[in-house]
Amino acid sequence: MRTRSIRKESGVGTELSVGEVAARSGVAVSAIHFYEAKGLIRSRRNPGNQRRYPRGILRRVAVIKVAQRIGLPLKVIHEALAALPDGRTPTAADWRRLSALWKKELDTRLERMLRLRDSLSGCIGCGCLSLKACPLRNPKDRLGEEGPGPRLLDPIESR
Repeated sequence: MRTRSIRKESGVGTELSVGEVAARSGVAVSAIHFYEAKGLIRSRRNPGNQRRYPRGILRRVAVIKVAQRIGLPLKVIHEALAALPDGRTPTAADWRRLSALWKKELDTRLERMLRLRDSLSGCIGCGCLSLKACPLRNPKDRLGEEGPGPRLLDPIESR
């Protein structure tokens, strides 16, 4: 009996409850349920109708948390994980592929943020307070002719 409880506590060869997944991953139970509702992870129900997760779910949750931390939308994360056959645990090769894709996304975001930072620090001192009439940023309101919304941070900025 003692051997069995030790084995169960160590998680060797067992499935994990939602509470165990939460405790081991550092993610709230509600987040685990949310990830499941969004199709990012899957569980099965035991005879007592309790959720049970394979141990590999911990790596999947870690990938989700890293992707969220770098600011990726859940839709992008879902698409990446959905590309794995049968919802399997991401391998080292999967991680290299996903992280390379996400690195490109991060580089694009960083570039946009740097342009925004440089634009703000270069223009704040002018005092015109009118982007519509500003001869430096938007001469003759040419951006207004393209429709509503911000334009200066888009990659097509090289006008």
